[in-house]
Amino acid sequence: MQNEMLFSIIIPVKEINDYIRETVTHIKTLSKDDWELIILPNSPTTHEWSDVRIRTEPTGKVSPGSKRNLGAEIARGDILVFLDDDSYPTVDLLNIAEGYFQDQAVAALGGPAVTPKDNTFWQRVSGAVFLSRFSGGYPERYLPVGNARPVDDWPSVNLMVRRLVFLRIGGFDTTFWPGEDTKLCRDLVKLNNRILYIPNMIVWHHRRTNLIAHLKQIGAYGLHRGYFAKNYPETSRKVIYFIPSLFALFVISIAIVPLISRDGIYYIAVGLFIYSISLIKSVYDIAKVESLTVALAAILYIIPTHFLYGVLFAQGILTKTLVSRLR
Repeated sequence: MQNEMLFSIIIPVKEINDYIRETVTHIKTLSKDDWELIILPNSPTTHEWSDVRIRTEPTGKVSPGSKRNLGAEIARGDILVFLDDDSYPTVDLLNIAEGYFQDQAVAALGGPAVTPKDNTFWQRVSGAVFLSRFSGGYPERYLPVGNARPVDDWPSVNLMVRRLVFLRIGGFDTTFWPGEDTKLCRDLVKLNNRILYIPNMIVWHHRRTNLIAHLKQIGAYGLHRGYFAKNYPETSRKVIYFIPSLFALFVISIAIVPLISRDGIYYIAVGLFIYSISLIKSVYDIAKVESLTVALAAILYIIPTHFLYGVLFAQGILTKTLVSRLR
C-alpha cells in the first residue's frame, strides 16, 4: 500500500485577488483531500475561506522566493507544492504526484503549465509563443510532451519538492527574482537530487494580457538567464539560450553590414530565409494546439520576444552583480 502523504500547497501573492480566488476554488475540488493551502499576501487580510486547511500568512513586501521559503518553514506537509497565484491545478494533480513520490530517489517533480481555454485571444497568443521549440525552446513546460523523464530546471508555477530536501539545501535563493526556481533546481541537481518531468501533472496558467506585459516578463527571464549562464553554468550554459542573442546581433547587423560590404547583403538574405523557415515551423507547431489565427498572430510576439530576450541575455552575461527588484 502506498504511504499517505500530506501536500502543502504554497502560493505567494501581493494581495487577495480574483485569480487566487479562482485557484482556491479549484484546489478545493482536488480528488485527493490530504492537503493544506498556505497563501502568502503582503499585508494582513480578511480570511475568506472557512476550510480549516486554508491559511493566510502576511509576509510584508518581499520577493516570491522569500514568501515560498516562509511557507515551507511553517508547512506541515511532506511535499511542498509551488503554484503561482494565476495558476490552478487539475483535479488529479496530487494523486499523480503521490505515485511518483513513492520512489524515495525522487526529490522533486515538475509538470506543464497549460494556457486555459477561456483565456482571451491575446493571452492565448502570448502562451502560443512557447509551444514550439523554434519559438520558445521548451514546449514541454507548456504542454504535456513525451514521457516522464529527468530534468535539471523547472519553473515554480508547477513544481513540487520534498520538504526535508528543500530545507536541507536552504530553499530558494532570495537574491534572485525571477530565476530563483532555476537556482533552486541547480542546487538540487548539484547535490544529486533527482527532478522528474511528469507530462500529465498539469496546472492551468493564465498568460500575459498584452504584448508589453509579455515582453516585460520575457526581458526579465533573458536578463537572469544570461547572468546564470555566466555564474551558474551547470544548468544555464546551454546553446539554446544563446541563440536569441545571435538573432539580435543579426537584426542589428542588417542596418550595418550593407554599409560595409555589398556582399554582406547576400548573407543577410540567407539569414532572413533561415529565420523565415523557423517562423513557418513555429506557426505549424502552434497550429497543432491553437487555432491558425492564434498561430499566425503569434508571429507578432515571437520576433520581438527573440530580439528582446537576446539583448537582455547578453546584458545578463555582462552584468557583474544582478540586483532583482520587486515589481
